[in-house]
Amino acid sequence: MAKAAKPKSLKATVTHLEMHKRPRVSPPLPVNLHATLMRATDIPLHFYRYLQWRVGREWHWVNRLRMSDEALAAIVHSKTTRIFVLSVDGAPAGFFELSDTRDAMVELVYFGLMDHVRKRGLGEWMLGQALAAAWTNTPACVKVSTNTLDHPAALPLYQRMGFEPISQNQAIIRPLADEEILAVMKGDIPVS
Repeated sequence: MAKAAKPKSLKATVTHLEMHKRPRVSPPLPVNLHATLMRATDIPLHFYRYLQWRVGREWHWVNRLRMSDEALAAIVHSKTTRIFVLSVDGAPAGFFELSDTRDAMVELVYFGLMDHVRKRGLGEWMLGQALAAAWTNTPACVKVSTNTLDHPAALPLYQRMGFEPISQNQAIIRPLADEEILAVMKGDIPVS
């Protein structure tokens, strides 16, 4: 059997955005949805990887999937990391992750929905919740980054909610190869 070809690297333009004041309005939860948003304290690594894969696979979220258990636990179980999981009708539907930095900033590190709940009005509401959580300790600034491989609505949504672009750079993303995807699904980490 021939070895599968490695996927080609992808080029992306990364946009870095900042928000320097708390938003005045938080969008309401869309009607007729049974949604809950809970902070996941001491999240199991297998569940975190599941969230990363289900939310980010289409957008090439690969960095955390390639980490060893030790490296990943050091980040997601850190006192400076806050992870919130969205459930709709009792099933996981998305998540966001905040990182409190040493310089009185909060970074929205990950934010996204699973494909089965997109286009239901949850993105704006959940971003409002993420921003409310980010501003709880009155940081000097909240920052987020997105790139051209992300959902096309990401950058406009961030700007609509009050983020302003401050810089851009180019990045190369190396998508997961088939054997890496299989390793993630089997729980055999790391693969690279």
